[in-house]
Amino acid sequence: MNIIDTHTHLYMKEFKKDVDYVINNSINKGVCKFFLPSVNISSINKIINLEKKYPNICFSMIGLHPNYIYSTYNFNKELKQIKKILYNHSFISIGEIGIDLHSNKNFFSEQKYAFKIQLEWAKEKKLPIVIHCRNAFDYVFNILSKKEYSSIKGIFHCFSGTLNQANKIINIGMKLGIGGIITFKKNNIEQYLNQINIKNIVLETDSPYLSPHPFRGKRNDPSNLKIILKKISEIYSISENIIANITNNNVNEIFF
Repeated sequence: MNIIDTHTHLYMKEFKKDVDYVINNSINKGVCKFFLPSVNISSINKIINLEKKYPNICFSMIGLHPNYIYSTYNFNKELKQIKKILYNHSFISIGEIGIDLHSNKNFFSEQKYAFKIQLEWAKEKKLPIVIHCRNAFDYVFNILSKKEYSSIKGIFHCFSGTLNQANKIINIGMKLGIGGIITFKKNNIEQYLNQINIKNIVLETDSPYLSPHPFRGKRNDPSNLKIILKKISEIYSISENIIANITNNNVNEIFF
């Protein structure tokens, strides 16, 4: 049984000492592919290097994460640099991009502007997107639901919203990225997830963040995807093998 981690930051400092072990250990546990979203320009070369080292196993994405717009002095310059790389290398997605109003609302207009710029890239390159959305669902959805972006498909990464929000996302052709939050004792997704057709979800870890129970608070890694798979299997009362096959097909529908 093979499963795909559609969202892992294996290039980050938390994996600097043992990334090769982490990848090989995860492969041995059935994780066959690792999708690597970028957060800023400095992360992109690290991602590309991992992809070169593990071809057809690691897959690179490109984008400017909304949180990095807070600390970027000239984000327009960074966007131009990122776009140049986009047109000189093959990527499977534009991501992760979006709006984050959790910790700082001072750069909302800049985040929205950068989000729309990167949506245009997705249209130009005919690539799917991976959305980062925190405390900003209505803003993100109102942008994505515009007719001009109707051709863009992708994933709402780390989804933790309501059933109504989930259905809105699905209705505009996006899928839900389900990760470690589904195993937390207090999560609202578990209450309704089985009401959503499993053809609308994909699996992710967001490692090194959001470790599933019982490893919450520790470094997450893609091997923990098996824990998430097991939990989803219990929620749907469907075997892990079937869940793996369906979610892999969902991934292929979006990215390949």
